[in-house]
Amino acid sequence: MYKQNKYTVLENTSLTKDVYKMILQGDTQYITAPGQFINIALDGKYLRRPISVCDYDGETITILYKVVGEGTEQMKNLPVGTVLDVLTGLGNGYDITKSKKPVLIGGGVGVPPMYNLAKALLENGQSVSVVLGFNTKSEVFYEDEFKAIGVEVFVTTVDGSYGIKGFVTDALKDIDYDYFYTCGPLPMFKAVYNATETSGQFSFEERMGCGFGACMGCSCKTKYGNKRICKDGPVLVKEEIIW
Repeated sequence: MYKQNKYTVLENTSLTKDVYKMILQGDTQYITAPGQFINIALDGKYLRRPISVCDYDGETITILYKVVGEGTEQMKNLPVGTVLDVLTGLGNGYDITKSKKPVLIGGGVGVPPMYNLAKALLENGQSVSVVLGFNTKSEVFYEDEFKAIGVEVFVTTVDGSYGIKGFVTDALKDIDYDYFYTCGPLPMFKAVYNATETSGQFSFEERMGCGFGACMGCSCKTKYGNKRICKDGPVLVKEEIIW
């Protein structure tokens, strides 16, 4: 179930050149699973901006977003105290009951939802490893935050300027895992799909109109029929994906 409500910006700060952290204060009861997202209305913009939930507690939601267009450019300039119209509790989220030794794989702006997922898996008694993939050292964010909650962290950079040189799949070779969760760009998804022998869950990104399944704008084909990324997803299991 989703809910529309008002949220107040408590923090809006930069983590890297293009990635920002925003903390919103308001009702969080409709967020029920890691991997869900919120949809933010912005002045002058017809469509809301869907952003994955990085973390949440009883009264705040933390999101990390990358400035890639006019909407996120507008977001980065919102001052503390701004009141936003937000839909929360969107998407199906990850199922955390599937493994004992999961590996979480986040690429770029696919990193944020891995954080709350890692916390949920730890609370569920699972042994968690995390792979964070970036292009270069200056883009790395949230490594310390993951380490602080007690997970094993591997960082990869394509140019080798930090951590393991290469892609997230290069780190997987040295990790003992029985299941995976991932979020990131489509080329990374295809590489992870081909490099893994276990089952897993992928959180997809699609352009969305409404964000709650009414407009059918983000519908995609799966082995079990058409699914709406915003409502039936964004999380799909490996076995149902058609490339």
